[in-house]
Amino acid sequence: MTAFTFLGITAAFAIGAALGWLLHAARSSDRAARAEASLAAMRANEQLLRQSLTAVSEDSARRHSGAIGDQVTAIVGPLREAVGALNEHVAHIESTRAQAYAGLREQVAGMHRASQLLTTQTGQLVTALRAPQIRGRWGEIQLERVVELAGMVRHCDFDTQVTRAGARPDLLVRLAGGKQIVVDAKVPFAAYLDAAQEEDPRQRDAYLTRHARQLRTHIDQLADKAYWELFDPTPEFVVLFLPGDPFLDAALTTDSDLLEYAFSRNVILATPTTLVALLRTIAHTWRQEALSRDAATIQQLGRELYGRIGVAGAHLDRLGRQLGKAVESFNQTVASMETRVLVTARKLNDLEHYEGEVPEVAQVDTWPRAVGMSNISAVSGHANDGF
Repeated sequence: MTAFTFLGITAAFAIGAALGWLLHAARSSDRAARAEASLAAMRANEQLLRQSLTAVSEDSARRHSGAIGDQVTAIVGPLREAVGALNEHVAHIESTRAQAYAGLREQVAGMHRASQLLTTQTGQLVTALRAPQIRGRWGEIQLERVVELAGMVRHCDFDTQVTRAGARPDLLVRLAGGKQIVVDAKVPFAAYLDAAQEEDPRQRDAYLTRHARQLRTHIDQLADKAYWELFDPTPEFVVLFLPGDPFLDAALTTDSDLLEYAFSRNVILATPTTLVALLRTIAHTWRQEALSRDAATIQQLGRELYGRIGVAGAHLDRLGRQLGKAVESFNQTVASMETRVLVTARKLNDLEHYEGEVPEVAQVDTWPRAVGMSNISAVSGHANDGF
C-alpha cells in the first residue's frame, strides 16, 4: 500500500510539472499546437496510469485483505468459540439463578406464612394464659411433665389425691422413709406477659417490677398456709414451682433479694431445671431404699433356704441309711437262698427228669452315698418343721 501511494504522488508531481511546462509553452504562439497535442497525450497517459494504479491497488488490497482476513480468522475464531461457550454458561447460570430465586421466594413466602401463624398462635396463647384457670392448668401440666422426666411418677401424688383441711397442693412427693414434700404450682405471671409484649423499656421495667412484687406476695400467701403442719411428716418448707426459668430470672433481675426472702418464709423457688434435679435426687434415695429392702429380703430368704436345705439333707441321709439297710437285708436273703434253696435245686437239676440251669442271684455291692453336709446333725432335729 505504501509503494503504490508513493508512485501516485510521484506521478502527480510529474504531471504537474509537465502541465506547467505546457502552459509555459502554450504562451508561445509557435508551440501551441504541439503543446496541446502533448497535453492530450499526457492526459491520456495520466488516465491510463491512474487506471493501472487503481487496478494494482485493488489487487494488492485484495491480496493483503485475504491474508489479514485469514490471520484475523485464526485469531478471532477461538475467541468467538470462547465467547459462545461463555454465553451458554451465562445462560445456564441465569436459568439456574431464576430457578433458585423462584424456590427461595417460595421458601420465604412459606416462612412468612409460618411466622404469621406462629404470631397468631403466640397471641392466642398469651391471651389464654391471662385467664387464671388456664394459667394454673398449664403450670400443672408442666409440673406433671417434670415428674415424668425425673421418673418419679410412682412416688408422687397429684392434686386429685391430696386434699387436707381445705388446702390442695398441686403435688405431694413421697420420700423414702415415709416423709413427703409439698409442691405448689399456682404462680401469677400476668405482669410478665405484659412485659413481654411491651416495647417501651421504661414500661417494660415497670411490668417486671410488678411481676416481682406479685411473686413476693404469692410467697407470703403460700407461707401462711403452712403446708408442713397439714401434712405430717413433712419438712418445714414448701416448694413453689415456676413453670419456666424466665419467670424467675425476670423477677430476680428486679428483686435480687427474692430468693433469700423466700427461704426465710420456708418457701423454695424451683424452676423445671432445679425441680428435675431435686426429684432425681429423691429417685436415687428411693433406689437405695429399694436396694436395702431387697438386700434384707435376700438375706431372710437365704436363711430360710439354708435351713430347708439342711432339712432336705437330713431326709436324704435317713433315706440313704434305710436304703443301705434294705441292701443289707437283700444280700442276707440272697445268701440264705443260696445256701438253703439253690443247693437243693441244683441237686434236682442233676436228675434226668429236670432240665435247665438254676439261675444265680447276685448280691448288691453298691451302697447309697451319704449327704456331705456339716450341719445335718444340727438341723436334723428340725426335720418335722416341714419342707
